[in-house]
Amino acid sequence: MKIKSIEARWLHVPIPEAEQHRSDFGLHTSFDTTLVRIETDTGLVGWGEAKAAVGGTGAYGALTHIINTDLAPVVIGQDPRNPARLWEAMYNRSRTHYALSRGHVFPDLARRGITISGISGIDIALWDIVGKDLGVPVWQLLGGRTHDWLPAYASGGWAAAEGIGAQLQGYINQGGFKAVKMRIGVMDDTVNASAERTIAARRALGPNVDIMVDAHGTYTARDALRYARKVTCVDLAWFEEPISADDLEGQAELRRQTDIAIAAGESLMTRFDFRDAIRAHAIDILQPDPAICGGITETHRIGVLAAAYQLRLAPHLWGGAIMYAAGFHVCIASPSAHVLEYSLAHNPMQHELARNMFPIVDGGMVAPQAPGLGIDINEDFVFQTTKQGG
Repeated sequence: MKIKSIEARWLHVPIPEAEQHRSDFGLHTSFDTTLVRIETDTGLVGWGEAKAAVGGTGAYGALTHIINTDLAPVVIGQDPRNPARLWEAMYNRSRTHYALSRGHVFPDLARRGITISGISGIDIALWDIVGKDLGVPVWQLLGGRTHDWLPAYASGGWAAAEGIGAQLQGYINQGGFKAVKMRIGVMDDTVNASAERTIAARRALGPNVDIMVDAHGTYTARDALRYARKVTCVDLAWFEEPISADDLEGQAELRRQTDIAIAAGESLMTRFDFRDAIRAHAIDILQPDPAICGGITETHRIGVLAAAYQLRLAPHLWGGAIMYAAGFHVCIASPSAHVLEYSLAHNPMQHELARNMFPIVDGGMVAPQAPGLGIDINEDFVFQTTKQGG
């Protein structure tokens, strides 16, 4: 079997005004992603997703171009059933033969940034093809399932202090979730305002619902510590992206001074970034985004790191149906995985790109059984949302 073609498209979906929300990223007026379609000479088709931004809105022209003109020629004509080898080929380029023969990487200059996101999209599609070719779900290819079912947490939470409890309770009512995540940080203007919103959420929800908070990396290390001390009474499940990923030392210091678990990693790329965060003692919960960090191949490797260091894996799953499926399969196979993110914002990429998105059952998801990623792409949706010139 050989790869016949690779096509990347920028998908762009405007969000109705009534469904828009504002965060530190600004007003969310659209949802965007890059869709990757790989076809083999036997007619099998695999689907992947690559992201140029951790949020829903972004500019995807450059990423789409890189996949179509830079990465696709590296793997077209190759056997798609060797995703790990093709990952190395895209990462090491002309020095791949050295990497494979000598047992260490010889990365191309573009070892970070949207090139890695592009590799992610192709890699996810390759695993989809392998699963379909063998007639098994992707988690089976990763060593089999360690979980039959995983709980999910409802992800959203932008309302002011007087409304945050009702907003989060509305999420719980939709799917029986026992955990919720809310946004904090610079969007609240002050640390005190974030603390007030968080305390209001706990008062409204009571003691039996886990609450996570996500600052989107917007605090300084000092302000993150101030916030953590002000919300000690809330008993947070984790404090996500408290400060910029550029300040690993500051994040490590924060972790030393609070007993709240620190979750991070949505903007980190490859196992090497996560290795550095672990060595710095800056992280408790690893959150790779499969459409950013290097695809299924690299997310699985990061899960192995989590297991080796007795840390937990909870991938960043804010995106489309394909990247969600990729992270879900890795979690089913990983003993370190313990919970799944589930977007409760207006997210057509997650809920309309696939005709058969995994259902929430008792606040969680059952391991999928269909071959490959286990989702059926709605090609009418793809056609309607393809951004011209993207």
